[in-house]
Amino acid sequence: MKFFFLSCIVLFLLGSCKHSTHQIAETPAIRPPVIQDPSPQALSPEESIKAMHLPEGFRVEVVAAEPLVQEPVVMVWDGNGDMYVAEMRTYMQDIDATDENLPVSQVVKLEDTDGDGRMDKRIVFIDSLVLPRMLLPLDDRLLVQETYSTSIYSYRDTDGDGVADEKKVVYHSDIIDKRNLEHQNSGMIWNLDNWIYTTIKLRYRWTGDQLTIDSLRDVPWGQWGLANDNHGRLFLSSAGGETIAKDFQQMPAYGELNFYDLQYEEGFHEPWPIIATPDIEGGKKRLRADSTLNHFTGACGQTIYRGDRLPAYMQGDLFVCEPVGRLIRRARVDTVNGVRVLKNPYNKAEFLASTDMNFRPVNMTTGPDGCLYIVDMYRGIIQEGTWTGPSSYIRPQILRFGLDKNIGRGRIYRIVHESAEPSTEKPALLDASSGELVKYLSHPNGWWRDNAQKLLILRRDETVIPALKKLALAASSFPDKLVFWKEKPKLISRIHALWTLEGLQAADRELLLRLMKDGEPEIRRMAIWVSEPFIKKGDKEIMSHLQQLVSDRDIDVRIQVAQSLQHSTAGEARPLLDALVQKDPSPTGMVYQTAQLTLGNLTSALDVALHTEGLDEEEKKKVIRGAENYKSLCSSCHGPDGKGLKIGSDNMIAPSLAGSPRVTGDPGRLIRIVLSGLTGPIDGKEYPSIMPPQLNSDDEWLAEVLSYLRTNLGNHASTIKAEDIRGVRKVVGRRWDPWTLEELDAALKK
Repeated sequence: MKFFFLSCIVLFLLGSCKHSTHQIAETPAIRPPVIQDPSPQALSPEESIKAMHLPEGFRVEVVAAEPLVQEPVVMVWDGNGDMYVAEMRTYMQDIDATDENLPVSQVVKLEDTDGDGRMDKRIVFIDSLVLPRMLLPLDDRLLVQETYSTSIYSYRDTDGDGVADEKKVVYHSDIIDKRNLEHQNSGMIWNLDNWIYTTIKLRYRWTGDQLTIDSLRDVPWGQWGLANDNHGRLFLSSAGGETIAKDFQQMPAYGELNFYDLQYEEGFHEPWPIIATPDIEGGKKRLRADSTLNHFTGACGQTIYRGDRLPAYMQGDLFVCEPVGRLIRRARVDTVNGVRVLKNPYNKAEFLASTDMNFRPVNMTTGPDGCLYIVDMYRGIIQEGTWTGPSSYIRPQILRFGLDKNIGRGRIYRIVHESAEPSTEKPALLDASSGELVKYLSHPNGWWRDNAQKLLILRRDETVIPALKKLALAASSFPDKLVFWKEKPKLISRIHALWTLEGLQAADRELLLRLMKDGEPEIRRMAIWVSEPFIKKGDKEIMSHLQQLVSDRDIDVRIQVAQSLQHSTAGEARPLLDALVQKDPSPTGMVYQTAQLTLGNLTSALDVALHTEGLDEEEKKKVIRGAENYKSLCSSCHGPDGKGLKIGSDNMIAPSLAGSPRVTGDPGRLIRIVLSGLTGPIDGKEYPSIMPPQLNSDDEWLAEVLSYLRTNLGNHASTIKAEDIRGVRKVVGRRWDPWTLEELDAALKK
């Protein structure tokens, strides 16, 4: 009887979840033979789809194509499911990027008037833009940022004709970003924590009708694209750094943290195209023997799949575009002892690879219909004009294939699985009541949850606070063994409810204290994160609960304690950080590393001693500036007194600089260490982190900080000049590999 009853419950749950595909077995991706002599011929959307290879069960559908959309780079939906696409209509229209900065680009609104899933109506929502690169829907307003500009505007259609007729500045800046467009800011996503993130050291908060900026220091940066998961973690990428994914271990406000040896499965950075890649800026050294790309070089447009129409095993997976290799990488995100680890689930194959030379995926996102969407610029050149000059390797390849002629096109696709058709539910969140929006916080598709949370906060409707608190405190109604989702729906909705309360400034102490005792580890972690304003004020009750959570059985909870203590003071945080490290003493572990960063950041706020006796006026100025440089960068590991920071019982974060012969001895040795970094045992002792290279730092800046090191912290040596730094650079070159002391000794003897 018990078995029959249990079976009925299981069948009921499965039957009520017909839109999900929880029981589907994963099929491998098989890499077909490589096309050695690809054709540059432009294909129709249907022909291009035939050139794509995916695992069994998946298919690609056309959502929009030229002439309806041209040179698309970003795609978003507002709360009512209306699609907006940014078009860089001047991007590389010839090999020399002629007239690239003319204000003729657009943001268009695309509509599906007959409900067949394919857009058939185009309205120019905003005209006369300079390479629009960031879009973020609010309510009925769309935030837009253009290339070279650091101002952000909101646009609104007030008369219902589909064209924006209201333009207001929501963040004003006179700064002009003169960098290459590939290196400028991108992203602009409203994250779970209610900060609006971008890829380069900036985040914004929506306050009333304006954006308030928060400039972050010592933070990660990325290039084109920004992804976030169900728990608010961010994923960046760097095409120029040939890094498919980076800076996903912790939030930017806590500082940069990467585990380069641990966070990627072996071979993860090798792509597996199915087409020869002659148009590669890096030249033949970037190609295998079969002429395919041997290393990611255009990684961009990443997203975390958070929908409900593809198989459940893809929930939370990272997808990254590689337009140079004409492919899309899927990466499974696993957690090992608190460290996120990326793995390619396929053996020397990709989730999607194409033999079409003009297939150029540059962005992806989860749609309101639960499917995964791809923005394909569909063009010949995908390399900015800075790198296609007369002496470049890529220029003759472009001309040989005539890739410079393939312009003015673009496609938007969606990926569908045979087990579940795309949802036909048309969103109407802009017209929904606040009570209805609270219910959408439990939607199985993350797109709906995100928009419901955002709209509730924008409305500032305090009448929903009781319902939100009830949801945040609700116990899970799904027994673990009966759930086939990767994450229980109730847990996800509780998380959104808590952060919606935070956005409404209604996450009070009583609520947070209760949630810090919750049975769900992720709720305890979120409560710690939300409590940071209380931690900053030194709230005794919150700090008392943090002391208890130092011994929490869940490693992610302990990690969050270490991270959130950055909002405390060095005196209050140190006993808790020491206790955390004693419980998890491994120097390569996530707990140790986050505790180290927190202690370092708190310590860097302390004053450093400064002595300028016996120096002339120029040297005094240099050393004074060097003291500030040291405080901002070096003291976080070496301590304000230069004697190194101790964390835990006897673990030192970095060696002492006070009285070190490497500091006071041969200036050339010290300069080499600072330029290229240092690793390995030092004076017979191992340290958890390397001395990172400072090759990109300014010569004068380095001369100032090194002069401070040699004349302060108990040291008595000469100052260093910028020309000393330049002289060593000429000898060392662009060496990024940190020295060992043995290597350094051998190099100096030559």
